[in-house]
Amino acid sequence: MRDSHSSASRTRFLTLANEIEQRLTSNEIALTSFSAEQSDFIRFNQGKVRQSGNVSQASVTLRLIDGQRQAYSTFTLCGDIGADTDAIARTLAALRDGLRDAPDDPHLLFDTTVWSETTQRAGTLPSPDRLPLIVARCALGLDFVGFYAGGTIARGFASSLGSRGWYEVENFNISWSLYDASGRAIRSHYAGDTWSDAVFAGKVEEAAARLPVLSREPRALAPGRYRTYFAPAALHELMETASFSAFSARTQATARNEFYRLNIGEAALDPRVTLTEDLTLDITPRFNDDGYQRQSVSLVEAGRAVAQLTNARTAREYGLTPNGATAGETPSALSMQGGDLAQTDVLRALDTGLYIGNLWYVNFSDRMNCRMTGMTRFATFWVEQGRIVAPVDAMRFDDSLYRLLGSELERIGAQPELLLNDWTWGERATGGMQLPGLLVRSFDLTL
Repeated sequence: MRDSHSSASRTRFLTLANEIEQRLTSNEIALTSFSAEQSDFIRFNQGKVRQSGNVSQASVTLRLIDGQRQAYSTFTLCGDIGADTDAIARTLAALRDGLRDAPDDPHLLFDTTVWSETTQRAGTLPSPDRLPLIVARCALGLDFVGFYAGGTIARGFASSLGSRGWYEVENFNISWSLYDASGRAIRSHYAGDTWSDAVFAGKVEEAAARLPVLSREPRALAPGRYRTYFAPAALHELMETASFSAFSARTQATARNEFYRLNIGEAALDPRVTLTEDLTLDITPRFNDDGYQRQSVSLVEAGRAVAQLTNARTAREYGLTPNGATAGETPSALSMQGGDLAQTDVLRALDTGLYIGNLWYVNFSDRMNCRMTGMTRFATFWVEQGRIVAPVDAMRFDDSLYRLLGSELERIGAQPELLLNDWTWGERATGGMQLPGLLVRSFDLTL
């Protein structure tokens, strides 16, 4: 991590938070959230740099509370303390004007305890000058198309009641596809906070070893149910879609939760399934914008629902206890416990069936039964007697997580893979998922 930048970011945030709090009247409370990044971005085409750039940005969201009324505003920081202080003064004036006519917020709730929380982790990343040389060497002779994002991400929180939170990490995320002459591709990724040339080269080599299979005549499959192995990236597409609302206390209280039957005990998953919002992964801040410290939350244990993610507004409205969930009540560090299927034994255990590396366009077809539809894409192969024999063109599926994580679940991968959030729209995101691969007895392809 860039030590000078790191200390500067935190000092800058604390200075601004103190400036805000010194300007408050006796009856006002301020909750201040800070978001910043210093990131390098590189796009590759045919193993060469197509586009590169660097982004350095920071913003503050100021939430002003007076009694049961609240208003908030987000503004971009320019880096000049005088200009940023002027922005604070203008923002406070605008928020006070808004609060004069604002009604009481019946669901306003925020933490009033005083705490301090800091996560600061240095990483080892390739320099933007060196990475193109590494990619060129590893992708020699390959049609390599990829995207790299890496650098420092920072989040901060300050309450005028005294709480302070800081989260700053340096990490990277690179995803790429290797194309053959037919236009088919194998997609791979590598993410973390400690870059290794050898690990990256190994992942490119592993994907390249399967390219010859893509040139074979695709296996045509009739609609039906097939024995299937889901790589962690494929399971991620399913769990990411489910996570938008399946673990939310609000959607459960309003009967719009895809795991509604699981949460009320009418349904169960396989006893080997354990899902946790795992803050020990350190891939997301341990505090939220309502001022609550966040702890790990057990969501599913031994196939049974244990809890939902509950933010402050939901807790106030429905008489629940907040557990540090973010505003959207989606997991930001979802972790699934591994099983006993070693990666080297996957094809042998699958024997004959589908190997799915990725899924695409996943959405719900029947929310109340957690049934999803989407397309297979990239690195979907037909396997016979433990050997990959042919690619399978994109097909639509329609199946339920109740089946895939329940009655049809045969084995769980032994080594869960950390998949960092690769969202870069507006700013790089924190969080991600740690998921194993899954072997299921049947998976429903519809056309």
